[in-house]
Amino acid sequence: MQARRAARELAFILFSQFDKQITSYSKEDLENIILKSVRILTSNAEDELKITVGSLLEMKAQIDDYEADHETNISRPIGTQNVPVPLPMTSDMSKRIEEMIDIADKALLALDIAEFTTLDSQHEVQNYSVKIAEEFQKNHKEVDDIIRKYAQNWDFDRLVKMDKDILRIAIIELLYIKDAPMKVVVDEAVELTKKYSTEDSSGFVNGILAKVIVDYGIN
Repeated sequence: MQARRAARELAFILFSQFDKQITSYSKEDLENIILKSVRILTSNAEDELKITVGSLLEMKAQIDDYEADHETNISRPIGTQNVPVPLPMTSDMSKRIEEMIDIADKALLALDIAEFTTLDSQHEVQNYSVKIAEEFQKNHKEVDDIIRKYAQNWDFDRLVKMDKDILRIAIIELLYIKDAPMKVVVDEAVELTKKYSTEDSSGFVNGILAKVIVDYGIN
């Protein structure tokens, strides 16, 4: 996992814990919130991995029971080992496996972020997350005004906070930090939206950022 991607995700978690007095946070406050966020992430990752293991054990038990109760094995002599049998519908297993893959992916991502943040050689993650937060502190009024401008027909105060925070991070990177390719910033903002927000939010976020890029001449 790339350090910048981890930093953006950590910045998003950092933003989610801000109250309205964003300018009151010191750099030390931001670093403490990041540490708390990493602890939350690792705890959640551990819980999600336990859920995944539990689901796998449950699925194995269901398959074992299905195999044992299948007419092929019921008719076999007592004491003989069961033979494999075909499953009735691949979709029955496929959906469950997809759910577990999704949980495992989230858990692994959380552990990646924790590792990047805690390793001495990977201070880039924490530093970049703090940099995004500090730039937002200095420019929060301008950034939110940009979102208001392009979120036509939407009440800013009623926008999903997760969408606003993802837009804030992307706009900070595009207009103030200017240290990452435009396509990377937009693509990862959309991915964050797909992961954390509503089904329709990715198109909304992508549309806002597209307008910002055109009007501000970002290449």
